[in-house]
Amino acid sequence: MNVEQYVTSLLRDRKLGPMVTSHRALNAVPGRYRPLPDDLHPALSKRLFQAGLGQLYSHQADSYANVRQERNIVVVTPTSSGKTLCYNLPVLQSIIENPDTRAIYLFPTKALAHDQRDELAQFVPGLPVKINANTYDGDTPQSARRIVRQAGHIIITNPDMLHAGILPHHTIWIKLFENLSYVVLDEVHQYRGVFGSHVANLIRRLRRLCHHYGSRPTFICSSASIGNAKELAERLIGDEVAMINQSGAPIAEKQVIFLNPRLSAAPVPVQATMSRGQRPAAPIVKGPIQSPVNTLNRPASGAVAHDTYTSDSMFSVTIRVAMDLIANGIQTIVFGRTRLTVELLLSNLRMAAQQRGIPVNAIRGYRGGYLPSERRQIESELRSQKALCVVSTNALELGIDIGSMSAAVLCGYPGSIASTWQRMGRAGRRSQQSLAILVAGWAPLDQFIVNRPDYFFDRNPENGLINPDNLLILADQLKCAAFELPFDADEQFGTEATADLLAYLHEINVLHKSGQRYYWMSEGFPAQSVKPRSMTGENFVIIDETDGAKVIGEVDRYAARTLVHEHAIYIHEGQQYEVNRNDWDENKAYVRRIDVDYYTDAELQVNLDILHENSAEDSGHYYRALGDVRVRFMPSIFKKVKLLTGENVGSGPVNLPEEEVHSSGFWIAIGPQVETRFAKNELSQAMFGAANALVHVAPLHLMCDARDIYVAAHRRNPITKRPTIFIYERLPEAVGLVDKLFQQHQLLLATAAELIQTCICQAGCPSCVGPEEQVGSKGKRLALDLLNTLSER
Repeated sequence: MNVEQYVTSLLRDRKLGPMVTSHRALNAVPGRYRPLPDDLHPALSKRLFQAGLGQLYSHQADSYANVRQERNIVVVTPTSSGKTLCYNLPVLQSIIENPDTRAIYLFPTKALAHDQRDELAQFVPGLPVKINANTYDGDTPQSARRIVRQAGHIIITNPDMLHAGILPHHTIWIKLFENLSYVVLDEVHQYRGVFGSHVANLIRRLRRLCHHYGSRPTFICSSASIGNAKELAERLIGDEVAMINQSGAPIAEKQVIFLNPRLSAAPVPVQATMSRGQRPAAPIVKGPIQSPVNTLNRPASGAVAHDTYTSDSMFSVTIRVAMDLIANGIQTIVFGRTRLTVELLLSNLRMAAQQRGIPVNAIRGYRGGYLPSERRQIESELRSQKALCVVSTNALELGIDIGSMSAAVLCGYPGSIASTWQRMGRAGRRSQQSLAILVAGWAPLDQFIVNRPDYFFDRNPENGLINPDNLLILADQLKCAAFELPFDADEQFGTEATADLLAYLHEINVLHKSGQRYYWMSEGFPAQSVKPRSMTGENFVIIDETDGAKVIGEVDRYAARTLVHEHAIYIHEGQQYEVNRNDWDENKAYVRRIDVDYYTDAELQVNLDILHENSAEDSGHYYRALGDVRVRFMPSIFKKVKLLTGENVGSGPVNLPEEEVHSSGFWIAIGPQVETRFAKNELSQAMFGAANALVHVAPLHLMCDARDIYVAAHRRNPITKRPTIFIYERLPEAVGLVDKLFQQHQLLLATAAELIQTCICQAGCPSCVGPEEQVGSKGKRLALDLLNTLSER
């Protein structure tokens, strides 16, 4: 059965067919081509012809022309559109012209770096210059590192290795820095939030060293479609870029289907106003775990309790669809939103495969936390089609070569339009017809998207946000830069606050000032304690003690509180492990294999304080402000949740100390004239429902993980002395997410009201305002009244 035949059978299926809220066939688009550049070396032209590339896509030709004129560029074209040639061609041409030319290729993951190295290795043989393109990362043997430093024309690495393995040791990389002509920054859309803010500072450090050694590299950036690719690239590199966003690559036909399992939960009348192909959603019974009315926080583990393995849950429908595709020989990639989701899907898909006589090893898992050797093996099995299916987090959202996938199944909305298209684009990478299926969960954001397909298909992707001048990130990176080269007193490191930070670091004896220069004076190596992918700089290592002791994975320190506390069930490659003990000081969790029919899900208790108000507005109906907040959190209890039913089968305490972070938030203090419109108990219910809707629609206006934004509703806040709703970032010092929400305040209120108004439930449900036991029987009406009142001017 091919893709087209499968789609026909799905639409006719008595169970799955009625769940379809949207089915679109995206037409094939012909390619636009240009001749090979006139100045291209004959040997390069020959290699292109040998690879079947007698001409370039238009965006490849435009990229080559701009880079040859030493213009920084950002290429923004769809998945599998040949972005690699946009940087390889001008770089290789320059190396042939001048063998001293050097380039750094930066990829967000080691897997992608190794993949690109293999592609280059197939291309460079036969060129007039022996071009050495080598990966340089944590997996590079010590014996090979010296050779790479001395002879490498192209250094293929990742931000983590640039940060800790190259920049601090620039004195043994002199040939690289003296001759550095190109820096490739691939998958720019991945460099957002904390990670992107660190990367922007890494580029500041890199450019500072280049200036010291007399080089001025051209930056070649590439990105999937996001709303502000040019702005993001310019913030990352600290310079202007030319944007190339008209793709010349042909696009094969793609079938896109939205499935909403909620439609089979209960019969409801079809509304006459609904467009063809859309159906109303039905009320649901179960929803996300919520804490008391004064604090609304989603579980850090990803809240898989949004969907349980009932007959028509997101999980069960995903498993059904994926197994039908696999059984019909259609190689499939399944995306889960969290590590836990991936492991649960993998376990259940393997059980289903066993029942159908399909080898369980033909279904693999893939996520962060797997060891590099595991990931390389899985990638190889996918390319050779030994593996029929892979279940992955966003780790495979990038352009790693995993062969010719025909179908992509998304278990839940990824949280952004950009990320959804990236995942859907992983199918059909060999120009054949492909299929992408989004299976919606009961979460409000899923329901908003799946019942508004026009919103998804007609809207531009979200913006990528970074804050390189976040004080915590900037201070850490400034230390690293000072270790590399002394700072002049009037030198700027991307911000006018540099002088004040240098003076502060001098006061705390991190830097020594002599004359008008600052020198590194502390013991130690600052880059070792600064991790570009987190604010804490610490990861928990997970050690399996079942047979000896071996490391099987790792999690960041924030997630460790809910994933690897004592008695937690940690799942890795479908295998369950119980956490017997953890060493919080040494960042280690010790586990043993176990066979149980449940997983664990921990809840966080959160307290919030206002530290400083930066800007504010008083509308009369409300007082809203943006400022700094202090967040104190600790896990309180964990629940044991049955794998197949989602049933709560037990609980226990989590004994970990409270942690505190300073972050950014904005708050809406409700005015007296609004408060008097509600009965005393009804206002709390209205606030809870409104807050629940606000936090769930916030990611529609951002490009972030839904868990990066939290919300709290205080019936009487001790500082504002008014009923107050808080929206805040969970990351220390924040990266600008709530700033944008503050700017789009009215739009945020309107979107939350739309979510509630168009939900077909009667009194309110977890897909709009939250469970009835917390919002009451009138929760939907009350929350909508509050949001509409706050929107009045």
